[in-house]
Amino acid sequence: MRVLLIYPLYPETFWSFKHVLKFIARKAAFPPLGLLTVAAMLPQSWQKRLVDMNVSSVSDADIQWADMVFISAMLIQQESAREVIGRCQRLGRTVVAGGPAFTAQWEKFPGVDHFVLNEAEATLPLFLEDVARGRPRAVYTSRQRPDITKTPVPLWSLIDLDSYATMAVQYSRGCPYNCEFCDIVIMNGRRPRAKTLEQMVCELQALHDAGWRRAIFIVDDNFIGNRKEVKKLLAGIGLWQREQQFPFTLLTEASIDLARDEELMRLMSRANFNKVFLGLETPSTESLEECGKAQNTGLDLGEAVDTIHRHGMQVMGGFIVGFDSDTETIFDAQIRFIQRIGVVTAMVGMLTALPRTRLWHRLNDEGRLLDDASGDNTGWLLNFEPVMGREQLLAGYRKILTTIYSRRSYYGRINTFIRNYTPTVTARLTGDDLAAFWKSVWRIGVFSRSSVLYWRLLINTVVKKRKALPVAVELAIHGLHFEKLVRRISRNLLSAGYK
Repeated sequence: MRVLLIYPLYPETFWSFKHVLKFIARKAAFPPLGLLTVAAMLPQSWQKRLVDMNVSSVSDADIQWADMVFISAMLIQQESAREVIGRCQRLGRTVVAGGPAFTAQWEKFPGVDHFVLNEAEATLPLFLEDVARGRPRAVYTSRQRPDITKTPVPLWSLIDLDSYATMAVQYSRGCPYNCEFCDIVIMNGRRPRAKTLEQMVCELQALHDAGWRRAIFIVDDNFIGNRKEVKKLLAGIGLWQREQQFPFTLLTEASIDLARDEELMRLMSRANFNKVFLGLETPSTESLEECGKAQNTGLDLGEAVDTIHRHGMQVMGGFIVGFDSDTETIFDAQIRFIQRIGVVTAMVGMLTALPRTRLWHRLNDEGRLLDDASGDNTGWLLNFEPVMGREQLLAGYRKILTTIYSRRSYYGRINTFIRNYTPTVTARLTGDDLAAFWKSVWRIGVFSRSSVLYWRLLINTVVKKRKALPVAVELAIHGLHFEKLVRRISRNLLSAGYK
């Protein structure tokens, strides 16, 4: 059996970092971890190829080589996925689909021959058994929450690691919280399930043996969902990192209550974590209570961010506008909040009703659901009717983005962050890093309207906090991506009439 695994195009978003990849000679930010893991679960005797469309194009010859084409996608990739499905149909190839986009609404993807949905450890073996019998069904689903201690190491040999800025591994699935707008509980449940320390060391060692020496993203829904177990993991990873002379910097996603656990932050710092993404969402307590984000209430979010920064981890934040409780004051409040707490990478989006979430069901019952979710919460196609009105929400959203990603505001946040940040990470400066620095000098320091702000940032950092210089340069480079992304979003909103 010959299998072609295809990862569809990922559009330009906050997470794509599309406009800065050339600074480090990479083609994509992250590899397709799900497909690489599925590939490792397929029979060893099968021939396997993988094409990540964010790295290279898919030719008709690629598709014709295969007996079956496996496609995995998130909602935001659904347009590209549909195009690939159509090509496979025209070329007479069997299509097998799985992943979040299909699990949420598989019936909306005609042309797929077999859906292998939910978690692959539960449904893929059933599909493979039926293939061996010659009688595969159309849809495979399961409510089982499989034991991921049996999940194999991803098949890294299928990709060129040098095409990516950051590698990815997974430690756990599930989140103990159940925010109204979030689909994590639907996909992976509320009880976190985790891999063993031995598994994680094996996965890190596999990347180390393959020659990787850069950042690794632990892509968990909430890395600290089971604190007792994660502390054991961190102690072990910290020891392994020291023994290997810290080959990796680590980043992950967590909840804001990380700031309440001194031991946990200290262990993460010792294991060489330098970034953590937090769903900060909003400064409005009323909106936090509305969406069930109780973990964000009862503490000063700004002080929590400062605490994490002092432990050597840069906070990347997710922010949302469009809650029913939001009034016209929320836009200025978000701007002030983001600027005050110094979250440089502020990923602001509009509320979206993802399929089957509690929010989706509530809005559907209220008759306010308008359309399917695109997966892109930065566009102008809202899929529900907001209380404050569409025009006001979209205009206010545009105001937030154009304000916080103006050059002066953006560099202001970098300076606030650097002032509160205590560098603890052990990172190796590579030739790529030095090349990126010199490109930034040329691109930003010479040929940019940000040149004065850039040089002021670098000089102040060298004088006051020299160890933070690499992260200051990195954030200055990232600013180019955010500036171009926001310019595109703003242009689209203006063309749609939202000023």
